[in-house]
Amino acid sequence: MRFKHLYIATVALAFLLMGGCSSSNCPLDSTVTCNYGFYDSNGTAVTYTDTITVTTLLPGFKTVYTYKKLGFSSITFDSRNESLIEEGYTETVSETRKDTILINKVTKVSSVKIPMSYFHDTDTLIFKYASISGRDTLYIHHKSYPFVELPECGTYRFHTISSVESSNSASIDHVEVINKKVNYEGDENISIFFNGVAE
Repeated sequence: MRFKHLYIATVALAFLLMGGCSSSNCPLDSTVTCNYGFYDSNGTAVTYTDTITVTTLLPGFKTVYTYKKLGFSSITFDSRNESLIEEGYTETVSETRKDTILINKVTKVSSVKIPMSYFHDTDTLIFKYASISGRDTLYIHHKSYPFVELPECGTYRFHTISSVESSNSASIDHVEVINKKVNYEGDENISIFFNGVAE
């Protein structure tokens, strides 16, 4: 009988300890992104009306295969496509920088949230537009560091922005760092000032 009471007490203690280790004090939205707000060249918040795609450059290069046929649009793949050659397409093999899409064809937005690299001190972002042939490139210089609020919440990677710059000037007039601390609070970090296609 004494063993039975000891067993029940042990199980009850285990449940109490598990309850004490709950993650109720952890943030509900713990996604860490750099937050970009959109403004016109005068500093008024705007909604960008063109369609935007944002990509980032990755280290190294990759082989791409481009297929062309008279009367058809060019098609590009990351691997060889034998069936297109059999259909009469000509193949061109080339090397290009690796990149990945972070924001895919968004339109009528007043801000975007983009993750930052853990392992590189500079993120290179390329803004492409549907109605503009040019593109803009942003360079975000930052430091990444681990952050632990509570042991049961796990480790997050926060960032501190040191500077930001833009080039090419297809649609972006200039950029400014508003809040250097990139965490899961959701505050605006960088303001992008556009010179057109906004309302």
